[in-house]
Amino acid sequence: MGDKIEIVEVGPRDGLQSQSELIHTDVKLQLINRLIDAGVKRIEVASFVNPARVPQMADVDELIPKLKKSESTSYIGLVLNERGLERALDTELDEINAVIVTTDTFCLKNQGKKAVEMLKSVKRMAQLAQGANRFFGVTIGASFGCPFEGEVPPSKVLGLVNTLVDMGVSEIALADTIGAAVPSDIRRVVDTIGKAIQDTPLRMHFHNTRNTGIANVAAAIDSGVRIIDASCGGVGGCPFAPRATGNVGTEDVLYMLHRMGYSTGIDVQKIIEVSGWLEGPLKSETPAMISKAGLFPPELSSI
Repeated sequence: MGDKIEIVEVGPRDGLQSQSELIHTDVKLQLINRLIDAGVKRIEVASFVNPARVPQMADVDELIPKLKKSESTSYIGLVLNERGLERALDTELDEINAVIVTTDTFCLKNQGKKAVEMLKSVKRMAQLAQGANRFFGVTIGASFGCPFEGEVPPSKVLGLVNTLVDMGVSEIALADTIGAAVPSDIRRVVDTIGKAIQDTPLRMHFHNTRNTGIANVAAAIDSGVRIIDASCGGVGGCPFAPRATGNVGTEDVLYMLHRMGYSTGIDVQKIIEVSGWLEGPLKSETPAMISKAGLFPPELSSI
C-alpha cells in the first residue's frame, strides 16, 4: 500500500501515569531518548495535573527543560484544566492536548466538572493557546463507552466534534478510554463524524482492556484514520476509570501495520528492545505480545 501511518507514542505519559512503581525523571528521559532513537517523531511526555492525584507526573516541571531539542521530534503535554494550560504555555512544548469526556459522571471524576462546563473551559483554553500560536489538540475521552454511564451514542461524539471543529482546534483524538469498543464501533463512529471532521486531523487512542485494541486499530486504518496512539510495551491505563488497563502496544501496532504494507518510519525491533529495558524500571513484565513472540519473519523490522 505504501501509505504512511503516524504513530504518537504515549508511553512516557499515559503508559507511566498509573504505574505503582514511581519512575525517576532520569529514567523517563532515557525512555524518551530510546524512543527517539527508534524513530518515533511525536511523543506525549507528561501531563500538567495535580501531583497528589497523579504522583507519576509530579516531575513535569523538571522533566520538560531536560528534553533533547530536535526539529524532527514533537513533544506533547496533556492538560486537564486552564491552570494546566497556563503551566504548559510557559514551557517550550511543541504541542498541547486537552481532554473533554463524553459523560458527566466520568468528566466529574476526571476533571471535576460536568461535560458542558468542561467544554466551555476547553473553548477558553483553545482561544488562549491559539492566541499564543501554539498547537492545541483535544481528546474526546470515553468516545466508545463510559464505565459509569454505559453506552455512548455516536451522535454525542458527533456533537463534540462539531463544536471542536468550530473552535479551530489543531487535532481531534477519539479515545476508547476503557477499552470497550469493537471494530464495528470504530467504523460506525468514524462514519458518523466523517463529514463533520472536515480538514481537522483525526487521531485514535485505544486501550486493550478487553483484548480488542489491535483489531480496533485495524478498523480505524481501514476507515481512513492515519494517526494512531500507542504505548511502548502496552503499558498504561486511566487512573480515574475502573479496570482501564494498558494501551495498545507500540510494537504490536507496528508489526501489524508493517505486515499490512504500511510505513511508519519506526524500527519495531528497537521498540521491542525498549520494552525489554522498560521492564527493569517498572519491575514487571510489559503486556505487549510481539516482545514475547518475536517478529515474523525475524528480519522484519521497519519502517
